[in-house]
Amino acid sequence: MKGVEVRPPTPSTTATGQQEQSTHSSAAARRSARTLLRSMFQEDRFFLLLSVFIGVFSGLAVVCFRFAIDWCRIYILGSGVGLSPTRLVLAPALTGLFVAILVKRFFPGARGSGVNQTKAALYIYNGYIPVRTAVGKFITSSLAIGAGHSLGPEDPSLQIGASLASALGRYTRLSRERMRLIAPVGAAAGLAAAFNAPISAVLFVIEEVIGRWSAGVLGSVVLSSVASAVVMRWFLGSEALFRVPTVHMEHPWELIAYAILGIVGGLASVVFARGISTLRLRFRSLPKQTQIWQPAFAGALIGFIALFGAPQVMGAGYEYIDEAMHGQFTWQFLAILAGLKIVATILSFVSGTPGGMFAPTLFIGAMLGASVGGAEHSLLPFFGGSPGTYALVGMGVLFAGFLRVPMTSVFMVLEVSGNYSIILPVIVANTLAYVISRGLQPTPIFDLLTRQDGLELPSMEDLREEESLHVEDAMRPPDDLVLPHGATVAQALQQLTEKSLTAVLVPLQPYGWTSIDKHTLANLAEEGQGAVEVTSVLNSGPIPCLHPDHPLDKALPYFDRWDLVPVVSRAGLTQLEGVISPRDVLDEYRSLPVESE
Repeated sequence: MKGVEVRPPTPSTTATGQQEQSTHSSAAARRSARTLLRSMFQEDRFFLLLSVFIGVFSGLAVVCFRFAIDWCRIYILGSGVGLSPTRLVLAPALTGLFVAILVKRFFPGARGSGVNQTKAALYIYNGYIPVRTAVGKFITSSLAIGAGHSLGPEDPSLQIGASLASALGRYTRLSRERMRLIAPVGAAAGLAAAFNAPISAVLFVIEEVIGRWSAGVLGSVVLSSVASAVVMRWFLGSEALFRVPTVHMEHPWELIAYAILGIVGGLASVVFARGISTLRLRFRSLPKQTQIWQPAFAGALIGFIALFGAPQVMGAGYEYIDEAMHGQFTWQFLAILAGLKIVATILSFVSGTPGGMFAPTLFIGAMLGASVGGAEHSLLPFFGGSPGTYALVGMGVLFAGFLRVPMTSVFMVLEVSGNYSIILPVIVANTLAYVISRGLQPTPIFDLLTRQDGLELPSMEDLREEESLHVEDAMRPPDDLVLPHGATVAQALQQLTEKSLTAVLVPLQPYGWTSIDKHTLANLAEEGQGAVEVTSVLNSGPIPCLHPDHPLDKALPYFDRWDLVPVVSRAGLTQLEGVISPRDVLDEYRSLPVESE
């Protein structure tokens, strides 16, 4: 028998085999490492950890953004106290032209404030915001604000943080659901660093961008905001955004004065919002070739306003808010500054210049509040309160009336001032401003801007004000829909036939309810079980009960198994309040009016 020749492996064959084995081993090691990481860090936990890094990077970006604005202001407007008339007019005009070219040619996503863009990333683009948008927002907003355009850094900081968060989410390959939430997490981080107010940043993002929250979402937003604020304070110090003087409320009747401020602030908010919404449409209706000149035109007009005695309206104007708080201006001049700031901000924003509306809103509110306070002291000297108190409350009033974020407006004032003794004036004034603004301007400013851009994003205010339906709105009285104890199949079938019912509730002992339909009862009767008690032929246990205060949509999953569902009192499962069926739910929804946009 001829043996089989066994040849030893050649060196090349051995090397190839060892290489393939090494490749498979390394791939298996990587797979096991990824599996280990997934087991150690579930996506929820990893999302929380990633939120901290988002906060750190956003904080660093906002610090650089703040420095960039200061440098642009020094190089464009100069570092001297007095500016030449030519430079005062040409600097914002020429910078506006340069910014318009950058936006049109390189950074089209940098237009606007950044709040709606972040919201669109959440609801339309699955959390996607290009890194180019952050770069463009950084450059163009630094130039525009530094050159004196009446805009602020907070909204751009929000969008820069959202863009960085989106990039990190894509890099770490988060799921689509987490990617949708990553932009608001970055937005909160950017806003917290810009405002040095992490609580207000968290509330604003939840109140205006997300509109809902869970433990995981809230934890991520809080972590990113805190990390961002810590980084910002590490570089720029822990001082508050404003040098707030001692504020307090001396007498309860001062609330009348703050109520007047709330009314005035609500009316000013409506004028501000309508001016932006109306002129923005007018500017957009102009020929496209004029869009590149619109920021230059706005910058020139702002320069002329500054030239004729009101340079305070240029830029964010934080230093002038400090001066107003410390009583450095007359109340007449403060009122003029509030009006001119509204005009300057409208011109800057509707021209398409990148920048935010938060700082101008604070400026207008502070000037308006201090002006109203000064006028009240002149006409009604018995009213107390310092200019700083009125200015602080005024900032919250404009925030509540113009931006329509009532909760954020209250906590923003408290966080900036660090003084809870003025919480009553803040709540009274902000509530009045919000109610007046909502009554005279039904659509909030962010929703108006969104619809002008051709998008249909959910209105957080509408969601807050929406009346939810409950089970008690659709349930029926249980009069003829319950079998008596001990009823037989024949009796049950007769009751359903006489009452033209398709199903009936059956009480169970010791407590609980189930239902049986007419078709099942008819089959049992045909099988000769008409004299048998219904409870003895039931195969199912009690139906999980609903309560009258449950949301109506909670009843929908029940109808896949039961035609009738009992609605019981929370005081006891044997106390039947009513019954509900699929037709009841549909009839209640049909009764709702359909709102046309």
